[in-house]
Amino acid sequence: MDKYLKVTRLIKRRTVANEACDAERVIVNGKPARASYEVKEGDVVEIRLGANPLKVKVLKVSEYATKETAAEQYQVIN
Repeated sequence: MDKYLKVTRLIKRRTVANEACDAERVIVNGKPARASYEVKEGDVVEIRLGANPLKVKVLKVSEYATKETAAEQYQVIN
């Protein structure tokens, strides 16, 4: 989970993503996610950092992504 958040640039640093998971600020399919959670296509991820929570649906999982292709891996939903 922490690596997916970093690769997709939803969270800038992997350590911040790891801390967010530990603080139960990352929810996957309605349940708090651990940093070691393996993200799958179709998962709904909610990130509660700051005032506005962000909810996305995972479209693709990849080890690496460029700045241009990172946003293609998820779809923002409300």
